[in-house]
Amino acid sequence: MRAAPETQSQQAPNHVPLPANIPSVQPGGGFCYGVELAWGRWRRWYLTRFRRPYVDRMAKLRRGEPAGAPHEILDPRDLKYCSNQCTAHWLPEDDPFRWRERLPFARWGLAELQIMGWPLALSALAIGLLRPPWSYAAILPLALLGLVVYFFRDPRRFVPADPAAVISPADGVVAEVTELDHYDFLDGPAVRIGIFLSIFNVHINRAPRTARVVAMHYKPGEFLNALNPESAIRNEFMWIGFEDGDRPDLRYAVRQISGLLARRIVCALRPGQSVRRGEKFGMIKLGSRTELILPRDAVQIATAVGDVVRAGSTVLARLK
Repeated sequence: MRAAPETQSQQAPNHVPLPANIPSVQPGGGFCYGVELAWGRWRRWYLTRFRRPYVDRMAKLRRGEPAGAPHEILDPRDLKYCSNQCTAHWLPEDDPFRWRERLPFARWGLAELQIMGWPLALSALAIGLLRPPWSYAAILPLALLGLVVYFFRDPRRFVPADPAAVISPADGVVAEVTELDHYDFLDGPAVRIGIFLSIFNVHINRAPRTARVVAMHYKPGEFLNALNPESAIRNEFMWIGFEDGDRPDLRYAVRQISGLLARRIVCALRPGQSVRRGEKFGMIKLGSRTELILPRDAVQIATAVGDVVRAGSTVLARLK
């Protein structure tokens, strides 16, 4: 069995440039995404006119270059959706918004929490003020609010210390462990581990090992149910090729695949970037599928179909 054609062209010795069809960390766009970008434009207008000392101070603290970003980079908030387009960044101690990383929610989902959460909360409150039995209907918006909050949760994960471990890039249930006769990016036989994520799973993706991004590929597509085998080929996906940090001769790949409800793939990586094992690099918003493709002869698989796995914690394989 050969790998799908869309994953067979990334073989540069160092890394290839970020494809032109990845203009942001959420290339599929979306309503909440658009609202947040509009808010950012207003916020930058306000800061440049009424908080100039703050803007100047943040400019002095900024590291890297904002070249390539689609808008001005005034503070770390401006990098949320374009961190893969430029090298601008702030040291942790200089980032006044670092506290957001300590929230138990996905930072890429904070806009959705606000946009969907507040109307649901206010609706529940308004209905709850009615006389019984009408007030009992408040249960519905409260249940939807609970689901939204639960979906965007970001629990802490403890990364295994085993240096040979390859950990899961996603939460969910292992739906596939398939051997491939040849996978071009790995230049040899491979094994593909497919993980199905329901709407009740944590949807943040984490790096399986400490590695460097070699190449990326984004394909717009359909939104079939992630349990449908055709979804792996026809659905929108983001493909990331990695080069292992401990063994540069070892390559592997991760694919984030949209599902029936998942319409927004987030990937904050760019070619040439290094990641630590267990580090968050993106998410898929609502039910979806994530695949991990490993060189078959270099690993010993430690999982099976039906296993429940957790991103950043569960060991899927070990290097031989």
